[in-house]
Amino acid sequence: MHWTRRLRPRHLQLLVNLAETGSLSDTARLAHTTQPGLSKWLKELEEDAGAILFERLPRGLRPTPEGNLLVGHARRILSEMERAQNNLDSLREGNAPTVAIGTSPASAPSLVPDAVIYFLRRYPKAQVSIQENTMNVLLERLEKGQLDVVVGRTDNYRPSDKLHSEMLFSEPMQIVARPGHPLLGKEKVTWRDLYAYDWLLWPVGTPIRARLDTALSNAGLKPLPCRVESSSLIANLWLLQNCDMLTIASGRVTEHFHGRGQLCRVNFELEAMGAIGMCWRNEEHSAPALADLLESLRDAAKQPLQQAD
Repeated sequence: MHWTRRLRPRHLQLLVNLAETGSLSDTARLAHTTQPGLSKWLKELEEDAGAILFERLPRGLRPTPEGNLLVGHARRILSEMERAQNNLDSLREGNAPTVAIGTSPASAPSLVPDAVIYFLRRYPKAQVSIQENTMNVLLERLEKGQLDVVVGRTDNYRPSDKLHSEMLFSEPMQIVARPGHPLLGKEKVTWRDLYAYDWLLWPVGTPIRARLDTALSNAGLKPLPCRVESSSLIANLWLLQNCDMLTIASGRVTEHFHGRGQLCRVNFELEAMGAIGMCWRNEEHSAPALADLLESLRDAAKQPLQQAD
């Protein structure tokens, strides 16, 4: 029998705990076993795998590249098993399977909520989980099996063998401010006008910040006077509504908040475009509901509910 067939869920959990605690004694305590027994099991596993999985250090353990690889697989398998149990529980209760969506702030205000409504029309009793975060965090959770699909800016996304990706639409980046902002009364806004105000910017490394920095670089300009750096959509909206700071937003986000009288577009053409897309795991056998979830996202991208209804 191949060594992988002898692994059980508790073995996978031991690997994950060893990686997270870096300690044989702590992991043994969590698993209600002895440290010598755990050490013996790890040594036998490494012999079966033909690789050292953890470096023995003076103050604990550290996963080797081979160890990180195996721990990554263990995390995904454990996440899928937990999701499978949740789906079985839902089916027993007469509900449709659950789906988990990760969204960046760029797609959180309207695209993902619209897609959820489209999806619930297909599965009226479905349960949907939505997590908002930055794309790098969400993509990591996706690879671990904690999410079914991630939606957001894919400008900086690098193709992965583990994931499928699809662009849903591209849109211009726009400068926005609170209603009644002094710049809204100007027919022609210049870079000099924009530099006269403080800015609220998304963190360095986020796709939308990268687009803005590229536009500044192409124009031969220095960095904008950033007063606040934040990845919180709610906090950003509150700050913008209560001061004269400026920020950059995608076309649909601007539309969403402009239609509710919360933000306005500054009359300035910013030479920057952004792509909104979705990513999901590259798996041969996926849950049937995933295909409908992806189709719901495509529907929401093509026809937002405000237009559809």
